[in-house]
Amino acid sequence: MGRNVLNTLLSGALAGAVAKTAVAPLDRTKIIFQAYRLIYRTYLSDGFLSLWRGNSATMVRVIPYAGIQFCSHEQYKRLLGGYCGSQGKALPPVPRFLAGSLAGTTASMLTYPLDMVRARMAVTPKEMYSNILHVFVRISREEGLQTLYRGFTPTILGVIPYAGISFFTYETLKKVHADHTGRPHPNPAERLAFGACAGLLGQSASYPLDVVRRRMQTAGVTGHTYGSIASTMRLIVREEGLVLGLYKGLSMNWVKGPIAVGISFTTFDLTQILWRQLQQRGFIQW
Repeated sequence: MGRNVLNTLLSGALAGAVAKTAVAPLDRTKIIFQAYRLIYRTYLSDGFLSLWRGNSATMVRVIPYAGIQFCSHEQYKRLLGGYCGSQGKALPPVPRFLAGSLAGTTASMLTYPLDMVRARMAVTPKEMYSNILHVFVRISREEGLQTLYRGFTPTILGVIPYAGISFFTYETLKKVHADHTGRPHPNPAERLAFGACAGLLGQSASYPLDVVRRRMQTAGVTGHTYGSIASTMRLIVREEGLVLGLYKGLSMNWVKGPIAVGISFTTFDLTQILWRQLQQRGFIQW
């Protein structure tokens, strides 16, 4: 059990790091687009590499986040499988969704301040914060420790459908593939396609809450004051409109999301397969 937990934890961490690094420029552009409309101006003033600004903070957050999410997903699958009598087999639809939602919620609760810091670094001038620790210190001193959890509620409300739909879709497509082809394991290209579909559906379903979360996280540097989720949504809709406000940057997400989720799921699965093969051949003894 302990070895399996460590395997999934490390595989998930690697999956998250690879996926987020691949789409870092798109992710930074999306955050700026949601907050400012300064994409082109940022490129002109700070240069091309500025599109990767905040990626170190992303790695600090995404490595534990992805590791915890994938690891806890495997544990929730095992737990729910034992409860509903499908141990070792594909979970029924509802437990399949619950396993993903619980995994995303667990990871978000444990790593949220790091997400807050990443959002701040992505939308502020590089002179404002020198490093990740500096962000923590300045936010805590100038805005209070509670600011590190600003936007936490919409994050959790958004991650429930996002993670639930993403894992549900990916696991379902793998099951349907196995039933129709007789092959228990999809090839890497098929895994990428299944993961892309999962990311597209999951992020589209939770996108308005993602916009609200980013607005609340970056309120300290944009000059806005946001209260509850409902009041933030009303303010965005009133000032920018329903579609242009709550779905701003969605087209960018349709590019970034499927790529990131596809790479993440595929990397995790292939790392797990490689790990098992190395163990079977005696290269790894623990």
